[in-house]
Amino acid sequence: ANFEFGIDLHFREGDPTQDIFAKYYRSFAENKIAIEIFGVVAEHYSMSEFTRDERFARDFDGKGFAVGDLYFSTLIQLVKGRKFPDTMVRMAGRTASGGQLEGARYTDSPGYYFDFSFSKEYQGTKENRSFLPFASFGFYSWQTNDLGNLQNDAFMYALGADLKWSKWSVSNSLSGYSGYKKERDKPRVYTFDVNHQLKNKTIRLQYLHGLRDWTYRTVKLSLIFDLKK
Repeated sequence: ANFEFGIDLHFREGDPTQDIFAKYYRSFAENKIAIEIFGVVAEHYSMSEFTRDERFARDFDGKGFAVGDLYFSTLIQLVKGRKFPDTMVRMAGRTASGGQLEGARYTDSPGYYFDFSFSKEYQGTKENRSFLPFASFGFYSWQTNDLGNLQNDAFMYALGADLKWSKWSVSNSLSGYSGYKKERDKPRVYTFDVNHQLKNKTIRLQYLHGLRDWTYRTVKLSLIFDLKK
């Protein structure tokens, strides 16, 4: 089991945002099954007048605090340690618990998604070094406020690789989803992720670069606490 706690700094003209987020992970049955609970605990935002009006926000000054949606998921290891790539299925739900609907920060709409992930680890010639390419695909569905189409459905995808050595790991990935309404529902994001493991915790630094529809540049810094030690 582990607990992750950190901050997100989102950079975008007209909408600089800062988040505090948390994530709890626990595995069972010899790590073949796991659960996750995660979300934004608190958010501070400061929209420009243009961004506020573009989003039809009813927040007068476009500034304030919000609480994010809560997510929960179950992960099941289907294949591990065989010639076929390690395979995992994830089933997740998004609650409508987010606040500040007037400020257009979150929407009162639930959603769910599931995906299959595949990975294959290759050991390096030197001790404690490995290379792990991975890919995933799945389905994402969420409720909308469009009376003509009350649900949007999207194909999810991700592709990347991890490089591990000693107490370090570095990951590069490209991910996103593609909805059918064509209303900024095809975000694509590049993610750089570096982790350094200490005695009973891990320091994690991430950089997310929005490539399409999601136009933010985000820096995430967190601590992952190992609850077993």
